[in-house]
Amino acid sequence: MMTLLIGFHNPVEENFERIITGRVVRADNGQPISGVNVFLKGSKSSVITSSKGEYSLKVLKNKGKLVFSIMGYKRKEVVLTESNVYNVSLILSLVLEELEEVIVGNVTTDSNASRKLAKMYMPMNSDDKAFSIEGKHMLLPSADLRSTYFQGYGQVSNESYAEINENGFKSPWKNPYSTFSIDVDAASYSNVRRFINSGQLPPVDAVKIEEMINYFNYDYGSPKGSHPFGVEHEVSIAPWNWSHQLVHIGVQGERIEMDNLPPSNIVFLLDVSGSMSAPNKLPLLKKSFKLLVNELRPEDRVAIVVYAGAAGEVLESTPGNEKSKILKSLNKLNAGGSTAGGAGIQLAYKIAQENFIEGGNNRIILATDGDFNVGASSDKQMEDLIEEKRKSGVFLTVLGYGMGNYKDSKMEILADKGNGNHAYIDNILEAKKVLVNEFGGTLFTIAKDVKIQVEFNPATVQAYRLIGYENRRLNDEDFNNDKKDAGELGAGHSVTALYEVIPVGVKSGFKPLDDLKYQEKKPEKLNGNQTDLMTVKLRYKKPDEERSIYLDTVIKKRSVTLNKASQNFRWSAAVAGFGMLLRDSDYKNRMDFQQVIKLAKEAKGEDKEGYRSEFIRLMETAELLAKSE
Repeated sequence: MMTLLIGFHNPVEENFERIITGRVVRADNGQPISGVNVFLKGSKSSVITSSKGEYSLKVLKNKGKLVFSIMGYKRKEVVLTESNVYNVSLILSLVLEELEEVIVGNVTTDSNASRKLAKMYMPMNSDDKAFSIEGKHMLLPSADLRSTYFQGYGQVSNESYAEINENGFKSPWKNPYSTFSIDVDAASYSNVRRFINSGQLPPVDAVKIEEMINYFNYDYGSPKGSHPFGVEHEVSIAPWNWSHQLVHIGVQGERIEMDNLPPSNIVFLLDVSGSMSAPNKLPLLKKSFKLLVNELRPEDRVAIVVYAGAAGEVLESTPGNEKSKILKSLNKLNAGGSTAGGAGIQLAYKIAQENFIEGGNNRIILATDGDFNVGASSDKQMEDLIEEKRKSGVFLTVLGYGMGNYKDSKMEILADKGNGNHAYIDNILEAKKVLVNEFGGTLFTIAKDVKIQVEFNPATVQAYRLIGYENRRLNDEDFNNDKKDAGELGAGHSVTALYEVIPVGVKSGFKPLDDLKYQEKKPEKLNGNQTDLMTVKLRYKKPDEERSIYLDTVIKKRSVTLNKASQNFRWSAAVAGFGMLLRDSDYKNRMDFQQVIKLAKEAKGEDKEGYRSEFIRLMETAELLAKSE
């Protein structure tokens, strides 16, 4: 018997599906790089590296080139072989040397734009800067030239930020109290990151130091006793002025396991107007909310309201286990039309109230670029509308998307007045941080109207200033007024506040007031108290109550050297110092980028999620950008 073997050509052998994985790090120090765009050249397969620099990409080709690209680094191409693991290192560079494709966020420009940008980087003129990185001669065009490019692609041309007037030093003789509302928002940090990763320093008013500090998790102990949060404090040297002290105050909210959280009644209020058509707006928004939908439980409910020229309900309140139904409604959304934000908010609150869960988490999640232009649109109109609606017991979370016409000032007002929080989503990793990793803190309020009032002891404190929180300051009498709105604290959230203090007896160029001529002030007559530095007082309300609860703690005049301060202290000080440099603060003294980078590296700690490593990379990039200004 003869056996005839016939070979058939199988195209799958040359074009089959497989998973490519790996890690992207910096060539100079091996630190992971997040936000790197990894894609197979000539295909639609792409992914963004995680906070640990890791990626996993499904490809349909056995051959080809894997491309790694992010602003601030040299683009790299790797030829695919039989291996399924490709670890790469990228070289830091502020020159776009390979411009076949120019990546801005997740947007790839066309070849004509690439050639246009290439021409911009070729000529050398008197405003361009030359310097060296890793021994290589580099060229970075002037700030004006860079901003021309970024504005051309809608980067910052029509964005709005509330003006921030930096807190100055005050004398406890004239101003013994410092009163403010807590702020758990972290939108400023991810927005600042977006600017730096795009090759430019952020506008001064986009830098909110308290939001940058509170972006990070701190190793605070869990609260003990009857209150839903605990308070910690520490005193050491101010790194930017060694004759001054820095007081670190940390508030840690109670951590609650997902299974123990109350049921949620959530309304997604989504902006689908024409201004949301860019890839980093509605497409990113839809991906973000899909992550949140995957976290929902059967006892949770979701409705979807959209607004453009008008507002409408596209999904009735639906149980959280009907995920396919919710996802189908999200997938159908497209951008177009004007922005009737006021009508959308009215409808969302109506639906939230109709499906109100007693003892549950009733919340609207508004996602928008903040560009309201139909109906109630001014900051004051939106403020009045939200203040009226918050009486319903429905909380408001505001998520900002996009660039070019981003209205930070409006979204901050909406969140503040709606008993909620505000985050800026610049990529899918940030969406995961806000909506998955910090699910409880973002969506479940454990204390509302949280106010802090610090009373300083003039016997030990010559002058003080609160770092950040400029838009959260309250009148001293507001502290005891339960009708005065303040910030909310979510499950597992922490709040950190820093005070810079000039001790009594220290000669400082920042002394706010001359000595009084007609009033006698002798520290020894102040109750004989030479040991207290300050007293921290807090007021908060339970989420379903309107009467505040009071607690306080005394901070003694005990300071440790900076090298013995905790990682919490040194990290928050590094972030504050970086914010002061970005704002060109009057109080930065002789501090420079190298000092804050060194301080941050020494306080990075375990950094499981990689957020602190990313911050160090941002500071290093910002230093190079500052040198080119």
